[in-house]
Amino acid sequence: QVQLVESGGGLVQPGGSLRLSCAASGSISRFHVMGWYRQAPGKQRELVARITSGGSTNYADSVRGRFTISRDNAKNTVYLQMNSLKPEETAVYYCNAQRGGISSWGQGTQVTVSS
Repeated sequence: QVQLVESGGGLVQPGGSLRLSCAASGSISRFHVMGWYRQAPGKQRELVARITSGGSTNYADSVRGRFTISRDNAKNTVYLQMNSLKPEETAVYYCNAQRGGISSWGQGTQVTVSS
């Protein structure tokens, strides 16, 4: 089973930017979909953005136009560029990979948006 390791989280002021990275232990080209989810305290985990093996992308309405998901198959890494961050987007951000009905998760990275 693939191992996913997120990085790039931290503390950022409202309106700031962060870029999250998700490094996989093997080739990501075999995964049909890779995505980023987030879970705030007391809330359910929600989809932020996802990207297919063909490069098609989907975004949550709340982040469209501010966040960008991308993948670098050569580096086995998926990225999430987050701009104009808001305090309500404080959460643990998780990387996800899906193939053949199997879903794999990383351990998450904390993003805190606060002044």
